Amino acid sequence: MSFMKGDMLTRTRKLVKGLAKAEPVWLKAMERAPPPTFPSPGGKVQKISLPEDVYVQKFFKKHPNSKYHDAIKISSFNPPPARVFGWRVLELKEQGVSEEDAMAVADMEYRAEKKAKKTAYARLKQIARLQGKRPPPNPYPSAIKEIQAEERKHVGSRFFDPEILQIVERMKAEKGANMQERMRGG
Repeated sequence: MSFMKGDMLTRTRKLVKGLAKAEPVWLKAMERAPPPTFPSPGGKVQKISLPEDVYVQKFFKKHPNSKYHDAIKISSFNPPPARVFGWRVLELKEQGVSEEDAMAVADMEYRAEKKAKKTAYARLKQIARLQGKRPPPNPYPSAIKEIQAEERKHVGSRFFDPEILQIVERMKAEKGANMQERMRGG
C-alpha cells in the first residue's frame, strides 16, 4: 500500500472500492468522524536555528577542544560553555556593545571562569593531600576525559566478559584453520 497516496482512510476506501479488500468494521465510523489532517512541510524539514548559533560556531572555531561538550543540552543545569558564550554575546549586544567587543568580553569571561575552576580544583587537591586523603575526582573534567571515562568501562570488559572471550577463542580457531588450509594448498 505504500505506492498509494493519501492517508490510511483514503487508501482503505480505494482498496474496498477496487474489491481488493473486504470492508473493515471501522471504515464507516471513521468516515463519519475522520481523523484530523495536518499540513505537511512539503517534504522538507526546516532546520531549527537559535539566535546564538552564530556565536556558538565562532566559539567552536576559537576553542576547538570545546566541541566535545554537547551544545544541544540547552536546558540542563550546567549549559555548555558555547551556549553561555553565545547568550553572553547577545546580552552585551542588546546593551549596545559592538559585536567584536561583546565577543572579546564573553571570551575573556569564559577564560577567567575556566581558570577559576582549575585553580579551585588544584586547591581542593592540595587540601586533600594535607589531610592525607585521596584527592577528589575533578568536578570540571574536560569533555574528552568524560567520554574516555564512559568508554573505559566497556574497554575493560573485553578482557573479562566470558561471551567476548568465547568469541575471541572462536575467531582464533577460525584463523588457525584458515592458516592451515593455506599451508596445505600453497
